[in-house]
Amino acid sequence: MKLSIQSLVILIIFLGFHFHNCEALKILGIFPLPGRSHFIPNGQLMRSLASRGHQVDVVSNFPLKNKIPNYTDISLAGLSPQITNNVSYEETKTFTKLSMQHFVYKTGITVCDLLSADVFGKLLKTPKNTYDVIVVELFTSNCFLAFGKHLNAPIVGTVLSKMHDWLYSPFGVPFNTAYMPSLFSSFSQSMTFLERLQNTFIGTIVTPQINYYLEIESEYVEKYFQRKLSTISELYNDVAIVLVNSHHSLNEIIPTPPGVIEVGGLHVHDDQQILSTDVQKWLDDSKNGCVYFSFGSMVRIETYPAKTLKIFYEMFEKIAPIRVLLKIADPTILPMGLPNNVMTSDWLPQIAVLKHPNVKLFITHGGLIGTQEAVVHGVPMIGFPIFGDQYTNIQTYVNKKIAIALNHREITGDILTDAVKTVLYDPTYRKNIKTLSALFNDRPMAAMDTAIYWVEYAARRGNILKSPATNLTWWQYYLIDVYATILFVILFVLFVVKLILKFLFKIVCSRKSNEAKMSIEKNKKNK
Repeated sequence: MKLSIQSLVILIIFLGFHFHNCEALKILGIFPLPGRSHFIPNGQLMRSLASRGHQVDVVSNFPLKNKIPNYTDISLAGLSPQITNNVSYEETKTFTKLSMQHFVYKTGITVCDLLSADVFGKLLKTPKNTYDVIVVELFTSNCFLAFGKHLNAPIVGTVLSKMHDWLYSPFGVPFNTAYMPSLFSSFSQSMTFLERLQNTFIGTIVTPQINYYLEIESEYVEKYFQRKLSTISELYNDVAIVLVNSHHSLNEIIPTPPGVIEVGGLHVHDDQQILSTDVQKWLDDSKNGCVYFSFGSMVRIETYPAKTLKIFYEMFEKIAPIRVLLKIADPTILPMGLPNNVMTSDWLPQIAVLKHPNVKLFITHGGLIGTQEAVVHGVPMIGFPIFGDQYTNIQTYVNKKIAIALNHREITGDILTDAVKTVLYDPTYRKNIKTLSALFNDRPMAAMDTAIYWVEYAARRGNILKSPATNLTWWQYYLIDVYATILFVILFVLFVVKLILKFLFKIVCSRKSNEAKMSIEKNKKNK
């Protein structure tokens, strides 16, 4: 009887949490970036909101293949080239040379150009108050944040990595480079003096550059929304909640206001992913273990130089009878001689693969989406970072000893084979990632439940969690005016004290002078 009462109480609490807001919301999601990795967590969030009974309209380049209830696609497919299985080895060389100007242009300005499309033309004509809340990714296409005021709905911003350097200040998050690594550095939170110096330099120069190049987007807001901005950063004021795809077990421990919430791992549990029959059999029959090798949805491994592919082949042969599952967009252009312990596929349901008990190692480019999946499912890694935050991600995992980092342009067969065997046979890596997986999953609420709660909260309460710090100018925030006043008062007091001392000294000296004169005259008279 006692057990049944406890069960009933738990059930009531569970139902109370999951159905605290039974009223269906009308939600708009705007995700115009053409990279699939940027859409995966956002898409998962929108599908989950639809499964909770909310009506969601989703603007993206990736419409659903199979329709689901309460979910309406507003497709951008074909309006801009998708970055899926079309980045060659030669193109990856250009990524490391990107200037901040080119970075903002490619990921922000060209994306804002989509506002001229009929899709957004219709959306701009949508009556106000149609939507209860709008979900928009925060990256470098800030022009889309203008939909919040235009449609009179609070905005929930999503950040698909750890907090970006240029987003700390707009949302009242203190960015202390003494212990908070920049998005563009690979340091831990325990930095040496030189690392703190370098981190401070990076953190100081990145944000002004990003903000400077973003200013051109004000023209898009004025043109399409008829809204005049003093600065593009003004749009951040319309964001009620920020959901960040990070977690303190993987990333840094940072001080955040209530409106900035960590929801790292939104996408990592997907029970609808199913392995094909041949992949399922391959993994089931990999009794000695299997290495999963993928550079994500963008980079085509088969375009690597023949010398590098030969190194991969050499490693495949040396680790046999361990098998390899290799994600290859076009296997037909691979060199001849692929070892028999390797199976290729042009697409793989990654979560389903990583969940398989026979998968013992993940060779990856270090994208946050895939590496979070590996952490959750307890698969250690070898990382070949290529661009962006991949260097930071892999170095983070190296610091936690759940991965080994290699340079994909400088590897040899022996270096790669040794790294693979180290991760496969040194139990430290698997032990560490199991511990990290437990920490990552140990939360009061699952990441998706947390995200859904705050989306619903923003719809109910609007923009009430804005940090007061965002209302301050930079000199107010850093107390420059206060310190200047204190300094002025101190200097003024010292000046007054100086005058008083000078006056007293003058009086004393004058008295002594008078006494000396009187003494001299007295001596003259006595003579």
